[in-house]
Order: sequence, then structure tokens, then C-alpha cells
Amino acid sequence: MTQLQARPAASNPGDDAQVPDEQLVVARKWHPWRWVISIATLVVVAQFLHGFATNPGWDWGTFAQYFTAQSVLSALWLTIQLTFWGTLIGFALGIALAVARLSNNLVLQVISWFYIWAFRSIPLIVQLLFWFNIAYLYQTLSVGIPFGPSFFEFDVNNVISGSTAAIVGLALHQAAYSAEIVRAGIISVDQGQLEASAALGIPKRREFFKIVLPQAMRGILPNAANEVISLFKGTSIVSVMAIAELFYQVQVIYGRSGRVVPLLMVATVWYIILTSILSVVQYYVERHYAKGAVRTIELTPVQKLRKKLAEITLAPRGATR
Repeated sequence: MTQLQARPAASNPGDDAQVPDEQLVVARKWHPWRWVISIATLVVVAQFLHGFATNPGWDWGTFAQYFTAQSVLSALWLTIQLTFWGTLIGFALGIALAVARLSNNLVLQVISWFYIWAFRSIPLIVQLLFWFNIAYLYQTLSVGIPFGPSFFEFDVNNVISGSTAAIVGLALHQAAYSAEIVRAGIISVDQGQLEASAALGIPKRREFFKIVLPQAMRGILPNAANEVISLFKGTSIVSVMAIAELFYQVQVIYGRSGRVVPLLMVATVWYIILTSILSVVQYYVERHYAKGAVRTIELTPVQKLRKKLAEITLAPRGATR
């Protein structure tokens, strides 16, 4: 809220009309409670940071020792692989499920709806344990004619390892959520766009990739990025399968050393770093697909910094202040 100060008293009745508006002084309203709350918040944050730096229980020496240890980095790489394959396969299958739900084929609609309903209803940990123990149900896998002779047979224990079971479980679970995200993005596109495309005789394939998809991506990307980040953190659940991903490896180390807090901080900081990287990628991808929706694209933080530096004018040599 701002308030305008009263105009200065005029000596003559007609002088007041001659004062330009640019000379009016704007007085800002004082908000004391805002300053009180801000100062109290800063004090609490300062106390937390002080304890964060000085409390010996954090044991930053142990944290530094294991943060870049080979066992931790190997586990981190496995976590990244699980996230990558779970995301790639999950979204590929999710796109197919979304297209099936939007198709005019009743069979495909029912199958895709049932898949999404089932995999969103079952907890992820149950799905992972099921695929990890799939050999109890099927000892061999065969490829051949349905209900007829088989051409090839595979031992399930040799084909589906612990990591493979984790990827399958994560991907199938992710596909159910990805399908709904993609479907919501597609149906958010204005139907007038499709009608105009049909009136112009644009083929369906070109219509989807050139008209529907670019507009749908603006609604798909934020939720899809959230799902990828959730999947990245959700890989810690595979620790119940004794797979040496990041969280499991940290548990093994602090189980031997007894240094629980610093080892948990190792995992926490790595999760924060990679989540921040994913957030930066999300920002630039969203910015790319916003080109057709906004008149002016917002500058990136780097561009804003360059602009600020360019606006700084240095005083000429020999000039005095």
C-alpha cells in the first residue's frame, strides 16, 4: 500500500493546478510486523545453520570421507541407471496406454483403463517384491505359438536378475502414472485446433506431432518432471531387494561403522544434487515449449546476470567523483 502526500499549499488559488504530477512524493506505508517476522525468521535460520556447522553429531569428517567413496559412487551410478531405464520404459509404455485410452477401440480402452487402475492401486514395494520373486510362479519363459509349441525357453532366474526385476517394477509402476499425465496433456489441447487441422486437410500424424504435442507438452512437462524426481527418490525402495543402490549402500556402511547421521547426510546431499540437476533440465525444457504460448520468453538466470553486468558502466579514466 502506498499513500500520496498532500500537495504543498499554494499561495494563489490557481497555483495548485500548475504543480506537475512528477513532483508528487510517494510515501510507502510502514509494515512493522513484516520486519519483526522477517528478523525472527532470520534468527531461527541463523541458529539452525550455527548448529549445523558446530554440532559434533553431524560428524562432517566422516561425511567427507564417504561422500566420494568408490562404493558410494558405484551405488549412485546404479541409482541413476534405475531412474533412467524406469523413466524411459515407463513413459514409453505410458504414452502407448494414453493413446489406447483415447482411441475409439473399446478393447484397448478397457485394457488400458484396467492396467492404470491396477498398478496405481498396488503399492510400489509390493510390485517390486512380486517381480523379484517371479521365479516362484514361472521357472521358465518360452517364446512360441500361443497355446501351442514353444521355440525358445529361458530360465527365469538367469533372465530376470535383481536389477532387472527392479527396472521392470519401477517401469510398470511409472507407466500407470505417466499414462494419465500424457492423457491429461493431450485432452487439454483446444478442440478447435483439431477442427482447424481437419479443415486444412493436415494428416493425423503431422497434426499430432506439429500441433497437438507441442501444446500438450506445456501441461505434460511439469507433472512429468515431478514423476521423474519421485522415481529417482523412489529407487531407495529397491533396498528391500538387497540391490546395492545408493540408500542400500549407505545402510551397509553405517551398519558397520555405526555413524548413522553422517552417512544419511551423504545420501541426502547426493539426492539433493541430482534432483537440482533434474530441476534445471526441467526449467530449460519448459522454456523451450513455452515459445509458442507467450509473447516474450523470460530470460534465463545466466542471461539476467549477463544483462546486469552489461548495464554496469565504468567511470572513464581520470574522472573524479
